[in-house]
Amino acid sequence: MAHRSIVPCLWFDAQAERAAAFYAETFTGGRVTAASRYPESAENPAKKPRGSVLTVELEIFDQAFTALNGGPAFTINPSISFFVDVTSAAEVDRLYAALAAGGEALMPIGSYPWGERYAWVKDRFGVSWQLVAGAAPARIAPCLMFAGARSGRAEEAIAMYTRVFPGGRVEQLARYAAGEGPEGRIKHARFGVAGQTLVAMDGDAEHDVAFDEGVSLQVMCESQAEVDRYWAALSEGGEPGPCGWLKDRFGVSWQVVPTGIGRWLTSADAAARDRAFAAFLRMTKPDVAELEAAFRGA
Repeated sequence: MAHRSIVPCLWFDAQAERAAAFYAETFTGGRVTAASRYPESAENPAKKPRGSVLTVELEIFDQAFTALNGGPAFTINPSISFFVDVTSAAEVDRLYAALAAGGEALMPIGSYPWGERYAWVKDRFGVSWQLVAGAAPARIAPCLMFAGARSGRAEEAIAMYTRVFPGGRVEQLARYAAGEGPEGRIKHARFGVAGQTLVAMDGDAEHDVAFDEGVSLQVMCESQAEVDRYWAALSEGGEPGPCGWLKDRFGVSWQVVPTGIGRWLTSADAAARDRAFAAFLRMTKPDVAELEAAFRGA
């Protein structure tokens, strides 16, 4: 997997394998890199069959994703979409045709002030993509839309994220002018954190989409010190949850995840995998040493 400190996680009921295969086929160079399974030895909170697929890891344009079979509790919505910058209008057209099949156009393909060839489309699995021509090389960036009660908080969120993560910087920022939208608020901003480009915008207050666990952002931590630091910073004013999940003060869902999770949950040793999974279920903030000990059977 391409090294990324922040990895988007897409929550599906039971479609993770099909969705990952579709994206790997649809996006040039896309590929599935790994999969993990629910324990064979015990039931799981999602009530999925024992030994069935838990997560699928994939890469698109060097952007890592996790597809999760989590059950019906959450549904993906456009509050977090993915900007896809590609090299040509022809590639926008090709991707739009593939992604719109069985899906829905949120903004039809065409020419807009911000791009000669642009479209916003929700695919058959509910994931939203904003396609725009003109970038080389092709790239993907998660886009956070602060809408409804959170409209107007994009600038505050950008300031927080660029403070919390290393290498934080604002790359581009444009505000709504009079008549364009909520005047003075963020129309489009790109910012970098921990080597990852993110996009943020303020949506209209009447939009009925809100951040939830349907799309979360995994923070991959190399040490317990990193786990502790990101957990404290991101959960401040927010809401901690189980298994490394939390919501920040803006309602965005994050997973604070030790990088060892991939090794623990994809091991060929089924008993070790099951021990690590069971230990993780008992935690809120992850304990790296305890997870490693459970994996090893200590």
